[in-house]
Amino acid sequence: MKQLNKNQGSIHGDNNAWEFFENQVSSLNPTKIFIITDENTKECCLSYLLKKTSFKQDFEVLTIPPGEKNKTVSTCVELWNELSDKRADRNSLIINLGGGVVTDLGGFVACTFKRGIPFINIPTSLLAMVDASVGGKNGVDLGSLKNQVGVIKNPLQVLIDTSFLDTLPNAHITSGLAEMLKHGLIHSEEYWKKVQNFDATNKLGVSDLIWESILIKNEVVTEDPLEKGRRKTLNYGHTLGHAIESYFMESSKKELLHGEAVAIGMILATYISSRLCSFPKKKLDEITAVILSRFKKVSFSKENIEEIIKLLVFDKKNSGGMVYFVLLRDIGNYKVNCTVENELIYEAFNYYEKF
Repeated sequence: MKQLNKNQGSIHGDNNAWEFFENQVSSLNPTKIFIITDENTKECCLSYLLKKTSFKQDFEVLTIPPGEKNKTVSTCVELWNELSDKRADRNSLIINLGGGVVTDLGGFVACTFKRGIPFINIPTSLLAMVDASVGGKNGVDLGSLKNQVGVIKNPLQVLIDTSFLDTLPNAHITSGLAEMLKHGLIHSEEYWKKVQNFDATNKLGVSDLIWESILIKNEVVTEDPLEKGRRKTLNYGHTLGHAIESYFMESSKKELLHGEAVAIGMILATYISSRLCSFPKKKLDEITAVILSRFKKVSFSKENIEEIIKLLVFDKKNSGGMVYFVLLRDIGNYKVNCTVENELIYEAFNYYEKF
């Protein structure tokens, strides 16, 4: 069994993970169980969860609408009210079954209801498995601004079962791959080369790559749990990526998935790295080619870029009115707290568009 122990919980993968899950729930002996899911994962994943385990306690399924636009405080209020109406208490258990929206929001609901009740995450998307499963970040968006409100607290357990990936559309698999590619860029050339060959049909290979991605992120957050230094590297490509994602959420354009926006952000950040940190130009072009082989190119007008740059001031890593970027000197060799002139951001978009 793949197992990763953390300070306040553990991550379990493979078949024995369900046995550990049942033992943990039995040991906890909650007064009641609440499963938070969205409409899509309720339809596609809930029956699998109920087939893999049996609850001795009563359980309730709380369902939210799908999508990033519902990752809001108002959704939390609805869930808090439901929990209260259904007599949830501090000895209840919340199980978050879903992708990044469900695990982020469900964790926040659990951390705040009655000042905190136990919760377990069962991520069903690739993005949630390799990103939200490690690090204990729980929270919601503020309007179109990503993850502006939240807390850091680990769940009791994270259960990784790659069978859930069979329920995902291809676009969502690719979206999750963006975070794995990021882990390669900030960690090592070895993993970067391995993850380029990600093939969703190769079940064993996918499982191994996902687990390695989880280990990379765990190493980072264990060293820097409060994001004072190295943990900031997990935001590589996210400063512009989040701004792009937010812009597409609030504009008339078709929304981008998180990974689609971050993929663009990584190309832009790598170009900026080549200009400010001497990141090798040859590797920049190779990275851009790899990312664009997986992600469809998006068009940006000058006006679009202007609006995206305006959104940078809301990035969580900012301090004292300064916008800070994570950049790379080379693959696996990072530099945090970098400032970037707007002119260079325009230049990076130009590189992306003309590549």
